[in-house]
Amino acid sequence: MPQLWVDERVRSGRELLSHRSVLFRRMADAGIEHVMVGDHVMFHRGVGNDGLTDAASVVTATEELGVYLAVYLMVLRHPVLVARQILTVAQLAPGRLALGLGIGGDDRHEVLACGVDPRTRGRRMDESLGIVRRLLAGETVSHEGEFFSLEEARLRPEPAQPIPLVVGGRSDAALRRAGRLGDGWLGIWTSATRCAEAIAAVEQYGAEAGRGAVGWQHGMTFWCGFGADRAQARERIAPAMEGLYRTPFDKFERYIPYGRPEDVAEFVAPFVEAGCSTLNFIPFAGSDEAGVHAVAEVRKLLRSGY
Repeated sequence: MPQLWVDERVRSGRELLSHRSVLFRRMADAGIEHVMVGDHVMFHRGVGNDGLTDAASVVTATEELGVYLAVYLMVLRHPVLVARQILTVAQLAPGRLALGLGIGGDDRHEVLACGVDPRTRGRRMDESLGIVRRLLAGETVSHEGEFFSLEEARLRPEPAQPIPLVVGGRSDAALRRAGRLGDGWLGIWTSATRCAEAIAAVEQYGAEAGRGAVGWQHGMTFWCGFGADRAQARERIAPAMEGLYRTPFDKFERYIPYGRPEDVAEFVAPFVEAGCSTLNFIPFAGSDEAGVHAVAEVRKLLRSGY
């Protein structure tokens, strides 16, 4: 729902559902595999949408597209409730849900408002993720930790298919977490060289933890702008990012692909070579429909070995 991020008129009700239905049909017809949804409780100025609620609304609106939630701020919730919500969505759409998990912190007030000490986010994530993985595996969990205490907690039904839990974050702690507890690493705002280094580090941490049989699912999320030329594309993406993050676009620019689909594909191709099997795009174009079309063109170019 990017209208919320750029102060455009916000659709709701039947109008929103109809608009999304058109976009989902166009995405499926274009061969796009999944819809990405985000998660915030009250980001800068109160912006937010509950990621797992959005995920449920997507998988019940289309039978053809998966949904990738990125990144879900699990540290703001209790892990048992998170696991139950994940299982509920997965029951509606077996095999069509994946989660990228992050600790948030771009807006410190959001974390504090949820009753969480920002200084504990990393430790809370480690503890929460360990609990959630065990619950999703159908285990009966008894746990006494720094933040959570459980006695014989168990959730049913077990998921029909595994649910990828991919860890996001740029810090070394996030990479260790991804290697020890995740199914892969999800990057954003980084270079292709750093992406390759991060993936190698994650898999090394996994090997050191004795996780030799992981089917790694690494990925990247890209904010991107599309237009007839790079100048027009920049005019579309820059205000959106500055409005949401309250930071000059210059600080993001080197990590943001923009221009024609060919320009974006050229920017993204090295990340695929670095080991990313999943690509998420947040496109800003002349319209939402134009954004879907442009991302589909990027996909076509990348799959052709651009």
